[in-house]
Amino acid sequence: MIVVIGGGPAGRIGAMRLAQAGKEVRLIEQRKIGGQCLHERCMTICALNDVARLVEYARTQKELGILDSVPSVSYPAIRKRICEVQEKLSSVLDAETRRAGVEVIYGAEGRLEGSRVFIGDEEVEADAVLAATGSRPAVPEIPGTDLPGVYTYRTLPAMPDLPRRMVVIGGGVVAAEFAHVYHAFGAEVEVVARHGLLRNLDPKVRAAALRDLAGIGIREQTAVTSIEGGARVRSVVLGDGEELEADAVLLATGLVPRSESLQGLEKGPDGRIIVDARMRTSAPGVYAAGDVIGPPYLTPAARREGVVAAENILGHDTVMDYTGIPWAISLRYDYAFTAAGADEGTVTLSAPAPAGPGSFWDVAGGWAGVAQIRVNPGTGQLVGAAAGVPGASALLSYLSYLVKRGITVDDFDDIVEVHPSTDGIYPLARYAAGMLRKKNE
Repeated sequence: MIVVIGGGPAGRIGAMRLAQAGKEVRLIEQRKIGGQCLHERCMTICALNDVARLVEYARTQKELGILDSVPSVSYPAIRKRICEVQEKLSSVLDAETRRAGVEVIYGAEGRLEGSRVFIGDEEVEADAVLAATGSRPAVPEIPGTDLPGVYTYRTLPAMPDLPRRMVVIGGGVVAAEFAHVYHAFGAEVEVVARHGLLRNLDPKVRAAALRDLAGIGIREQTAVTSIEGGARVRSVVLGDGEELEADAVLLATGLVPRSESLQGLEKGPDGRIIVDARMRTSAPGVYAAGDVIGPPYLTPAARREGVVAAENILGHDTVMDYTGIPWAISLRYDYAFTAAGADEGTVTLSAPAPAGPGSFWDVAGGWAGVAQIRVNPGTGQLVGAAAGVPGASALLSYLSYLVKRGITVDDFDDIVEVHPSTDGIYPLARYAAGMLRKKNE
């Protein structure tokens, strides 16, 4: 028997792969299958952002005189309906997992002491173990984080109604996404980032993303001294002494691997389980995958890690390759990017994206998004791409695979794309191909 601890993307996909290969698999999940991606992070952002975009598009069209009004948002109804849909999705995943031949056990804690496996207090025999216990929100050591009205993405469903003033603490993707949503819903939002907001993005892509956050107060290179309040949060005090009033505070300050139940394994300083490229831990027969092994904290990466672990458990030598895994941010537009080569010696080309579905009416305000490519001028190989347009996430999913496979800008001459779309990467690649041909003539 093979025991899988954790029913998120890494554990569930790994368990299904093992069961489909004919192995007896027991999946242990304390809460609900689907992990944080379904219940608190990715799907929650999808749900909230669908409503936020509808409101923003309506606002734009009202300003143009096309619509008479902008719809108001019932936040309690949104939360209620999100939970209902998540329950449906969870039941679908449960049925799919069981159909694959996996035995699913809910409400029990799976834990390890080296290679010894326990389900609750009972030790069980296992031929191999896949530990995929995920992560939890990182809570900074700031006085007042325990006040009522201070939330993480995990506790945010308990917020009863839309706050009038919200402070988001953090500078990453989660901070930007939630700030965008609540601002679109009508809250006054301030983002406080210790370093910079979305600072790891390419400068042009970052500038495009910040357009979607217009109207939000953004304070960078700013520390938070404390969160103040009594029966409820009242304000956030900054390092320079300034006090920001707040009815709600969202801590979007990163993730910490959940490895407390996994003892006897080599760990990093932050608690992450140390694995090799085959997802093997320091304990014989024990593998780990997903957020518990640390960054990049991406669902596609976690799924692939689960498959790599399963393949190696089955005796198929398989190595995890993170090259070209796409990243995405959901704001008014999607911002997605991929890279499969070094920056050194490459040429970067950027251009406005063409107007299309989801961006046509934004042209009135002088904006339709951005497209960017990075090209090796010697070979013409596309080594990176980014887009800030409606539908960018789907576009980059497939483009990242082509980048990884070594597509060149010349290859785009034979690609016939869908029209109309907001994809500016195809014409940009054709432009780069022509530019390189002229240079080499």
